[in-house]
Amino acid sequence: MAVDFFLSNVAEYPRVVSISIFTAVLCFCIVIGHVLVNSRWTNEFAATIFIGCLSGIVILLLSRGKSSHILRFDEELFFIYLLPPIIFNAGFQVKKKQFFHNFVTIMLFGAIGVFISFFIISAGTWWLFPKIGFEGLTTWQYLALGAIFSSTDTVCTLQVLRQEETPHLYSLVFGEGVVNGATSIVLFNAIQKINASKIGGGTAFILLWDFLCLFSTSTMLGVAVGLSTAYTLKTFYFGRHSTDREVALMMLMAYLSYVVAELLNLSGIPTVFFCGIVMSHYAWHNATESSRVTTRHIFSTISFIAETFIFLYVGMDVFDIEKWKMTKIGVKATFGVNFILFILVLLGRAAFVFPLSILSNKISSGPERLIITFKHQFIIWWAGLMRGAVSIALAFNLFTVSGVTWDPVHATMITSTIVIVLFTTLAIGIFTKPLVNKLIHQAQRNNQPQTSISKEDPTTPLLSIEESTESNLLKATRSLSILLESPIHTIHFYWRKFDNAYMRPVFGGPTSSGGDR
Repeated sequence: MAVDFFLSNVAEYPRVVSISIFTAVLCFCIVIGHVLVNSRWTNEFAATIFIGCLSGIVILLLSRGKSSHILRFDEELFFIYLLPPIIFNAGFQVKKKQFFHNFVTIMLFGAIGVFISFFIISAGTWWLFPKIGFEGLTTWQYLALGAIFSSTDTVCTLQVLRQEETPHLYSLVFGEGVVNGATSIVLFNAIQKINASKIGGGTAFILLWDFLCLFSTSTMLGVAVGLSTAYTLKTFYFGRHSTDREVALMMLMAYLSYVVAELLNLSGIPTVFFCGIVMSHYAWHNATESSRVTTRHIFSTISFIAETFIFLYVGMDVFDIEKWKMTKIGVKATFGVNFILFILVLLGRAAFVFPLSILSNKISSGPERLIITFKHQFIIWWAGLMRGAVSIALAFNLFTVSGVTWDPVHATMITSTIVIVLFTTLAIGIFTKPLVNKLIHQAQRNNQPQTSISKEDPTTPLLSIEESTESNLLKATRSLSILLESPIHTIHFYWRKFDNAYMRPVFGGPTSSGGDR
């Protein structure tokens, strides 16, 4: 009787019932996540996926084997409503001092690293898939697979890393995760613009040029929107009448930056990310104290709900019978596809984390020089093995139409993406907390910043009229060496002077360095 009552209500009020059930399960996931906060072996997002799997089984049984989910995945829903608040909150909450101090390393991992992983995964699937009898993908789709499976999801690791204990490691994992997701999406969009019939030797240069154009113009748009929001708040001072207007303006302008970027065929991810950074640096300080507290909690809450929603849906979609029925390849070939993808993810990640860490250690210098130890390198590698919402959304965007596909090859790639996301999030996520605790606690005593040999200020004058020519020459050589070895320190010094003298008087924010978060 209960089953018949459930089915009759679903038939009569399909949308209302579906939303009600999904919301109830979301609430349950939040409660379970709170219970598991101090768990040694798992985290709330891994638990959310597991709850999604159980919910999918229950719905599958109640629907008598017809469907395992109550909502149909739509990549537009993800890209238009769920992803923007996640990325904006990442930019808004980022610790700017740590982020920009480690900017070179973060860009090495998040940008160059994605291209290395992209090449390995694309070339690997193109070479190995036909060898196990899996064919039907075009060259353009093999390239897209490289972008799809190069996108990481570091949420599980960030949950167990403590920023106050390991600010350097936390900044690297967080910054690389955000830049990695943005780079993967921009790269995926650039691949879609390639003419599949004219792929040749110059394709790599065209792809790189399109990527740089998309990323730079999208970033400039985000900065422009953030600055205009800060100037508006500073000029009109909405807080004297209503803090609601301040909060509403910041939320709407943040979303507007993303929508306008998509409307102009740019990439909304870097746009909304840098809009968040600029807003937190300028606009946030122009709001009243109550608005500051409110905006921080609102952005974090919306981001958290969106992330939980995505992980829950991924769990439910595991038992989507339609997709599994559509994959008509054998069990051996299916296992081979999943195994190849997982191995390529491992290799693609290792191919850039360890070499680029060594490169970062070589070029890193300055009074706050920090070395990426091998244990930290291993954690960074491990954190980036997990695949998540971005991979799912890009796969659905490529291989389905409104979440549905009738092509067996495309259906196989959808199910394989879900399997990889599920396996990496659960299997790797379960061991993340004990692994981080073991490696971090053991290295804690030795995890002290290492200063550079020279402590001279590279911004001091190179020459002095009171010293001899030989002394001036030695001093100039030494100062130029410091300038070349620590460009980020120098650029940051001059940027702070320019920011305090010209930017903050116009766009707001504190005039002292203590205002940086």
